[in-house]
Amino acid sequence: MIQRLLVVSLAVSTNLALCGQSVAPTVRMPGGSLTGMVHDVGGLPLGGVKITADSPTAKALVHTAVTAGDGTFTFSDLESGQYVVNASKAGYADGVALIQITAPAAGRVDLSLKTADAAPAPGAAPDPQAQAAAPAQAAAPAATQEKIAPFSDYDWTWLNGNPRNKDVAFDSKFFTPEIRADVTYTYDFNKPKDDSMGGSSELFRSNEIELEQLGLGGDFHLDNVRARFMSQFGMYSTATIRNDGSYSKGQWDIADADRYMAEAYGGYHWDKMYGINADAGIFMSYVGLFSYYNFDNWAYQPSYVSSNTPWFFEGIRLQFFVTPHLKLEPWIINGWQSYGSANSRKGLGGQIKYTPFPWMNVISNEYALGQDDLYTPGRTRMHTDNSIEIKYYDHPERAIDKMGFTFTGDLGCEYGAGVSCHNDSNGNPKQSFVGYMLYNRMWFHKDLFALTIGGGQINNPGRYLVLIPPINGESASSAAINSPYFTFNPGDQFKAWDLSETFDYMPKQWFTFRVEGDYRHASVPYWSGSGGVTPPPGTNNGFPTQYACMDGTASGSTTLTPGLCANDGGVWFPDLRKDEWLIDADLMVKF
Repeated sequence: MIQRLLVVSLAVSTNLALCGQSVAPTVRMPGGSLTGMVHDVGGLPLGGVKITADSPTAKALVHTAVTAGDGTFTFSDLESGQYVVNASKAGYADGVALIQITAPAAGRVDLSLKTADAAPAPGAAPDPQAQAAAPAQAAAPAATQEKIAPFSDYDWTWLNGNPRNKDVAFDSKFFTPEIRADVTYTYDFNKPKDDSMGGSSELFRSNEIELEQLGLGGDFHLDNVRARFMSQFGMYSTATIRNDGSYSKGQWDIADADRYMAEAYGGYHWDKMYGINADAGIFMSYVGLFSYYNFDNWAYQPSYVSSNTPWFFEGIRLQFFVTPHLKLEPWIINGWQSYGSANSRKGLGGQIKYTPFPWMNVISNEYALGQDDLYTPGRTRMHTDNSIEIKYYDHPERAIDKMGFTFTGDLGCEYGAGVSCHNDSNGNPKQSFVGYMLYNRMWFHKDLFALTIGGGQINNPGRYLVLIPPINGESASSAAINSPYFTFNPGDQFKAWDLSETFDYMPKQWFTFRVEGDYRHASVPYWSGSGGVTPPPGTNNGFPTQYACMDGTASGSTTLTPGLCANDGGVWFPDLRKDEWLIDADLMVKF
């Protein structure tokens, strides 16, 4: 790609010109933070300019930002010291300035981009900025073949499902570490006596402080070879696995082999188009928009389209970055959120991601061919998941500085082995999934606070994607055999909707404190009530496929018959409710 050669000039309050790659004089800024604006020589703001601040004297951080649509950028939490500030954009020559930061005050730098081929009018006085830029013009080639990294020319830290860190805490040629910690306290107003909650892939225990996830890992990269791993110590290492029944087929205990890895893959990168990657292992799913990592999301408990759909896939992933704003990504995977294959047929899927503007993100995920109902060969699943994210307001200088919304819609079904996508002429009942979710977020006081309101609905006859209530230790594996209290028979109805309100306090880019309230409703008794979901005397009896007796013993029966448990105090039933109110407080860290 032929790029135009332009000269970048930085103007401080004295109209000092710092141009191209020439050595610029040091500007002393009385600040622990740095703000600025990028505009052209006509005064029009320029968005999508990448700004970096690298300090050889302060902490070893490379601070990065991308100018918003109004040309503004901000660096916060800069330690005292000297910084090299670099402005770059595809088709432009870099501009460099030396800035001295003196914490804790704030400083400002405005940048002006000027085309090198803008010749002065005949007889015009020499342009001092152009003269200062002359060494850089002489050194730069008339055209380059440099390519920008995909999705790097705009600021995407506002996206739901995307981490908001603007800087990299530490990096090296070989390894970029990543550390995550997620701790939550949840209070369920149903007050289950066993503290056990159901119907969620994020919240599991009431009235307790729980380690949701401790993630340690990062990215390895050398000579086009790549690898990534991220651990999941805490509740995720148990709760995620119990929702995957595939490990129950056959031997070698796949659940224990993989339970502590949220991501673990290796691959290779080719410098073709704007990049091609091939990875194999466990990688995160994008179905449902929200990230598996709560730090990245606008809400802690997402609506059903996200919470009831995949969090990971195991298999092979290809990534084709066709342009800086378009990615095509096919998958060959074991199945729908599964470590192994529930049946013999693998699943195919993929993602299309398109970011035509700095305020829009469009994602479409598809899945087909997989046979994912354990012990039910011949039943095939297909699913489409589509999201759009819009930032419709962006004024960093105002009290409310950003506003955005996300909308996600899903359609899916299963067919074969006694079910159909529609109630067919053979009497096979409809087994489908229809759902949507909508969230709106407002950021305040330069992204220090944020407020998100949202929710959604699902209709899932056959319940094949409904999360299994943890009744007497029930899991995806045992429910595939029999679920005596909450059934998953073809045609079983399930409809649900929810609302949430989330308040975030984000004093640092590495830290979020969150308080959230949720209301969730189901068309059938589903949520844990005050009586709980654990049989007497308060422990599981090890036979979740059978009815339990009031003395805690297994009844020996998978069907409810007269006189069952007559000598054991009668049949025990879990306390399930149609409604759930909850509030959670969450502390989340990501480096």
